[in-house]
Amino acid sequence: MILFYLCNMKKIIYTLIILFCISVPSLAQNINARNNNMRNAMNNSEINSDSLLRKNRIDANTVPHEIRAWKIDPKLGEVLAADVDTLFLNFQNSNETYGMNGEYNMLGNMGSPRLSRIFMNRKASSEDLFLDPLDFYIRKPENTLFYNTKSPFTNLTYYSSGDQTVGDDRFKALFTVNGNKRLNMGFIFDYLYGRGYYQYQANSFFNGTLFSSYSGNKYQMHMLFTANHMKQAENGGIENDDFILHPENLSQSVSSNTIPTILSETWNRNDTRNFYLTHRYNVGFYRTIQDSIQNDSIPHREFIPVTSFIHTLQFDQNHHQFISRDNIDGYFADQFYADDTDFDDTRYYGIKNTFGIQLKEGFNKWAQAGLTGYVKHNLRSYDLPELDGEGAVYRKKYKENLISVGGELRRAQGKHLNYLISGETTLTGEDSGDFSVNADINLKFKLFNDTINLAARGFFKKQTPSFLFRHYHSHYFWWDNDLNKETRTRIEGTLSLKRTGTTIRVGAEHIDNYTYLDNQSVANYDSEGTLSGWSQRANIAQNNGSIQIFTAQLSQKLHWGILNWDNELTFQTTSNEDVLPLPKFNAYSNLYLNFHIVKNVMRMQIGADARYFTSYYAPDYLPALGQYYLQNKDSRIEIGDYPIINTYINAEWKRTRIYAMVFYHVNKGTGSRRYFLAPHYPINPMIIKLGISWSFYD
Repeated sequence: MILFYLCNMKKIIYTLIILFCISVPSLAQNINARNNNMRNAMNNSEINSDSLLRKNRIDANTVPHEIRAWKIDPKLGEVLAADVDTLFLNFQNSNETYGMNGEYNMLGNMGSPRLSRIFMNRKASSEDLFLDPLDFYIRKPENTLFYNTKSPFTNLTYYSSGDQTVGDDRFKALFTVNGNKRLNMGFIFDYLYGRGYYQYQANSFFNGTLFSSYSGNKYQMHMLFTANHMKQAENGGIENDDFILHPENLSQSVSSNTIPTILSETWNRNDTRNFYLTHRYNVGFYRTIQDSIQNDSIPHREFIPVTSFIHTLQFDQNHHQFISRDNIDGYFADQFYADDTDFDDTRYYGIKNTFGIQLKEGFNKWAQAGLTGYVKHNLRSYDLPELDGEGAVYRKKYKENLISVGGELRRAQGKHLNYLISGETTLTGEDSGDFSVNADINLKFKLFNDTINLAARGFFKKQTPSFLFRHYHSHYFWWDNDLNKETRTRIEGTLSLKRTGTTIRVGAEHIDNYTYLDNQSVANYDSEGTLSGWSQRANIAQNNGSIQIFTAQLSQKLHWGILNWDNELTFQTTSNEDVLPLPKFNAYSNLYLNFHIVKNVMRMQIGADARYFTSYYAPDYLPALGQYYLQNKDSRIEIGDYPIINTYINAEWKRTRIYAMVFYHVNKGTGSRRYFLAPHYPINPMIIKLGISWSFYD
């Protein structure tokens, strides 16, 4: 009865949200009616960065259907070109936790913590490591779209698989509206409920986001507020891998949701609040230019910004809890304190203020690049348990104050050559002496009737490991480490040929004092001296020597009429496989038909795709921290050497996209049974997945 009530309550909530999203645009249309004439007259008097914004149009009758979208560089709020998220091709992969090309390790169900197998794609550790494996869901300034639209725009997206007992559901709603031609606002609602197909692994994530932007000649602003409530059950993996690898050797027959797991009443929980504001005031001059309209020359004044005064504020807060009611004797090697609570509690907040002055690119013919200098203050606070001299536990706050200075040289308006060169150094605080230099150069030109793109990227970073790598206190893990600065040098080049659909990427990285989460688990033996299991213990470690990583990647898109074949092949090596294990080969291949049933009205994509990587000692997963870490050398196992194949159908009818993945993991039960993306965590069995996305203007 309770399950029936909860499931129906979920449907009621979805219905109310859909009705709300449908009704709000109608109300907002009245607000915008008086501004339509102004929006239709939008011209070059808007911000110069409008030239970077991609216009996305959909056939209109009486309601104007023009919408623009862009992203921003979070450091100083620079506008970056982007598309409205109306992906048709490969829509079936847009919600997959293992990534569009299947390059992430994960625990099986939607929304589980993940880690990229391609080292060059891994992001640097953040100031709150508990959120790093959840980047699939976390909304940040750098991955949020901002909009400008002539009519209220709404997008509703729903993904589903399974039933009320096993499966996954996710509902997303986006609404955005302009108050006038410069001011935009909107919200995002995102609810994920991944029940999973194995016991005790359900995820329940909720995100609410408010965003706004103002694009004036002199004043520009971007604002973002997000709140996340994320709760994930931890099952510790299955008790015996033979339930997957060799079920014929076991006396009992089981389905995926009856395989015994190590944990049953254990959870990780993160409650986050994030506020971001970047704004700038431009100083410049006006000049008169002539527009030719139907052989008439019409003069108008255009504002030319010369100098920008920039302020960026970012506030991040997270309350992390590890909750466990499982009483497994010997599961943890250590218990540093005991009290009346049944959870670990770590709290973090950070406040960043950045002030910058920018000499704008393009205000005259000699200003071929923009030059920016800035100063940044970063306040970080961590609240951890502490022990007094008698072993009693109390709470202690650790605070870090850092002041950094930096600069950028950016060219973004070049026809052929654009670049960004930046540097930053920390002057005070625990990270004093940290230093980084980044370079990103892009060259675009025509050759033999093809568009050639050459990109060179690189960085040098000397940085102090994050606070939680240096200090962490909990019931079962406790460290206060004196760590050296980690030094990383990377150089990378990319060649793209538009006509042939070819992209070649080659990169190399050198790391000194590589810092990682080490597995120091302890073996347990019974009275007869037989190994009976392992007790979990972990700590942060640094590699004393250097590590080199080399990566070569080929992306190739082929097509013959309606037949298409897309491939991404990645080869990589690591000089220290014990400390930094990587698969030598990672592949994604997608063979499909892409055709119109009714031109400009309905089209279809029908195909099958596969992802594969060679065997390696992949990082294990540590439930008590929600992190990936090395496997224990004395008990490690290899995963990989197993293709995961999906068959699917995508359809787009006007502004509605639908997919049916028939089937996910279609090759289950054929050949090898090594379908693990993390040690002891099998992926989902063969299932059907469905998704729908509907965009409309009102």
